[in-house]
Amino acid sequence: MTKLGQIEAAMIVVLLWLTGHLLVLSERTRDKMYQPILGASCFRRLNGTHQTGCSSTYSGSVGVLHLINVQSDLEFLLSNPPAPPYAPLIPPHLFTRANMLRLKAVGPSNISVVLLINKPEKMTSFSHELKCPNQYSGLKLADNIETCGAKNEANTWNRWGTGLLHEDFPFPIYYIADGEEIAKLVNCFEKFNNFDYESHVLRSLCAVEVKSFMSAAVNTEVCMRRTNFINNLGGTKYCDPLEGRNVYATLYPRNPSDQLNADAARTINANEKFIIVSCHLDTTSMFDGVGLGAVDSLLSLATLIQVAHMLHLLLVRKNKPAISQRNVLFVVFNGESYDYIGSQRLVYDMDHLDFPSRAAQSKPISFENIEFLLDIGTLDDVANIKLHTLNTTPLAQKLLQQLNSYAQAPRYGFNLNIQSNVGYSIPPTSAQSFLRRDDKFPALILNGVPSNKFYHSIYDDLYNVGFSYVNTSQDYMSLTDVNDMKSFATDSLQMKVRNISSIVSMALYETLTGDQYKDMMVANPILTDEFFYCFLQSSDCPLFRAASHPKSPRGIPLPPMRYISVLGGSQESSGWTYRLLGYLLSLPQKTIAIENCTQLPLYYFAGVNGSGECRLTTQNYTTALSPAFIIEDYDWRSGQYSTWTESTWSQFSARIFLRPSNMHEITTLSIGIVVFIISFCAIYIISSRWEALFEDVPASNAANFRLPPPAAC
Repeated sequence: MTKLGQIEAAMIVVLLWLTGHLLVLSERTRDKMYQPILGASCFRRLNGTHQTGCSSTYSGSVGVLHLINVQSDLEFLLSNPPAPPYAPLIPPHLFTRANMLRLKAVGPSNISVVLLINKPEKMTSFSHELKCPNQYSGLKLADNIETCGAKNEANTWNRWGTGLLHEDFPFPIYYIADGEEIAKLVNCFEKFNNFDYESHVLRSLCAVEVKSFMSAAVNTEVCMRRTNFINNLGGTKYCDPLEGRNVYATLYPRNPSDQLNADAARTINANEKFIIVSCHLDTTSMFDGVGLGAVDSLLSLATLIQVAHMLHLLLVRKNKPAISQRNVLFVVFNGESYDYIGSQRLVYDMDHLDFPSRAAQSKPISFENIEFLLDIGTLDDVANIKLHTLNTTPLAQKLLQQLNSYAQAPRYGFNLNIQSNVGYSIPPTSAQSFLRRDDKFPALILNGVPSNKFYHSIYDDLYNVGFSYVNTSQDYMSLTDVNDMKSFATDSLQMKVRNISSIVSMALYETLTGDQYKDMMVANPILTDEFFYCFLQSSDCPLFRAASHPKSPRGIPLPPMRYISVLGGSQESSGWTYRLLGYLLSLPQKTIAIENCTQLPLYYFAGVNGSGECRLTTQNYTTALSPAFIIEDYDWRSGQYSTWTESTWSQFSARIFLRPSNMHEITTLSIGIVVFIISFCAIYIISSRWEALFEDVPASNAANFRLPPPAAC
């Protein structure tokens, strides 16, 4: 290599080193300027007529932090704040509908971000759902009679509801739960912002930037049209339909079907009769991934799980057949928080003989096969439950009598009284989808008297349901004697679920067999203890491990998300429910080895001791996707089916930094303009006088130009 080449190589190395060093310095400078904030963001959903939720601007929304401790602090931002836009830090007791709508009215010129901070000390209620959930998608009665009177608080199902979940906000809303993150924000506010408010415009202030831009807008019809048009051109999507999976299982295994030909017409077995026992799986809140729905849906799911397991042990394990080819179909619906997505789809599939699908290799089930539906609704108060029916029928009267005969029997000591409620005031449960199809359908609903002040919110958690993990490490796969209460307090959540699930199981046992239940064995509260620990505290739990394949990866030490999500989104909750129902309703097949136990209905479970065992199962999935998205040329505004979609987004992020004052920004801009003008003039002068400033070496002689040799010493 020549000396000139060595010099050029050295210069390249130096330039690369300088570039890398500058990048590192800029990264360190950025880290010092910005500090990330951990939290959860509100996001946008759409239906047939509206958009709901919130979105930041495309480049991110920035606002000056302002802590709201009392109502007067909020009034400061709503009047004429000195350095807008602001980002109020609002505790839950001031995160009310009235306050949020006032912030919406003045934003985004005054309000660009809202931060909800986890300080629940003064909070008495917190529900973002409507007073009448799913009020536009339930049963339609003649003469404009409503099943829930939103204007009459005494007749609503959620009298604490603010409806904020169904509002559209022009700014992002970000929830911060961690105490250290909240302290970081408060300290920054106190240090830079909380003094001399009149001088805000003249100095640097602590600010927050939230990025949560939503791609979709207007409503589902517009969003789907744009998405379909762009996809035809090979682009990206703007929104996705809310979609998940229902989970179902039968008490007794069904006979396989011989109708495996995809072109053959499907027919039902009219002699096969089912009692449907159902509940819903999902829950929701304003914020992505936050919301456990402990009272909302976990109580009813725990009850259904216990009922299924107890009937399995009493009937299937003891080879006790039901009369008249009766079977029980346990169904856990998904997406019920958004206009009954899961139950609407099941009703649609049953009408079209598409349930179960051909892949299940069994005959379809239609409404001709259904004797009645027992829907376990929201059990807000397990000690105060009503049996709801639209009309008085002998079936409803008989089941109510059976339920109370066990609920009030002195030998069991449950001391419950299940009341009857007949009429159009039907709870917002999955049964509404069946009654909407036919108001004569035999639907019965077990529902608690509404008392959940945190319905569809971030605070419907283990504290709201009163759960405390006992962790007895005892057997939960068998029934227990009704007098065995050594591990649990009488008024504990585990015992309350034991009582109501035992009552329902006994009544269904009598319905299925024609015999009264006379045994002293009842549901096991240890199973409920393990169930709530898995769904409220950690997916890495004994019950989930037992219901999984021995080689399956362990769950994460967090509760599973139970928002329905979209296709390809998180489906943890339906996956765990699928495994759990399969495990608790399965029969051991001790002669089948693991290598031969790979296809349903056979499934290999780890079991309680983790050693592994092959079992004959009955569980399966069915799609929880609204029929609106599979019907060609569907009228999105008809209101017949759920039309909920979720907007796509690029990222969620939030960070705090010092925002320069307006004067500083104006000064910086002015200096930049002056430097630009001077530079432009200098370049013009140099380019117009270059012959005088630089020696003109003709191009033809440039290659031969050489420096004179150095003089000899």
